[in-house]
Amino acid sequence: QVQLVESGGGLVQAGHSLRLSCLVSGLTFSRHSMAWFRQAPGSEREFVSSTSWTGGSSYYAESVKGRFMITRDNAKNTVYLQMNSLKPEDTAIYYCAGKRHTSYWNFDDYEYWGQGTQVIVSS
Repeated sequence: QVQLVESGGGLVQAGHSLRLSCLVSGLTFSRHSMAWFRQAPGSEREFVSSTSWTGGSSYYAESVKGRFMITRDNAKNTVYLQMNSLKPEDTAIYYCAGKRHTSYWNFDDYEYWGQGTQVIVSS
C-alpha cells in the first residue's frame, strides 16, 4: 500500500535549522507531485511548499519563502524540506503529501498523506 513516512522533526531554538524527510513507497514516486503542509495548534492546515515530478520547479508559501527549500531525490523516493532561520510561528505538525497530477502548484487536490512530524521552535 501507499505509505508516506515523515521524519526529522524535533525541538529547536529560533534561528536554527531542521531538515524534514518523507520516504514514499507503494507508488511511482517520479510521477507524483510532492508537497509539504503544516498545522499549528488551534489552526487550520496550511500549504508550505510543493515540487514537480523532477524537482525542477517548486512553489512556496509567502511565510516561508527565502527560508525553506523543498527538494526531492527520485532515486531514493524521498522528498525533503530544508527549514532555515526557524521562527516560533513555524511550530506545527508537518505533513508530507503527494498526487499523480502534474499541477504541483494546486494544493487542493493532493491524494496521499503521511502521518506528520512535530516541529517545535522555541524562543
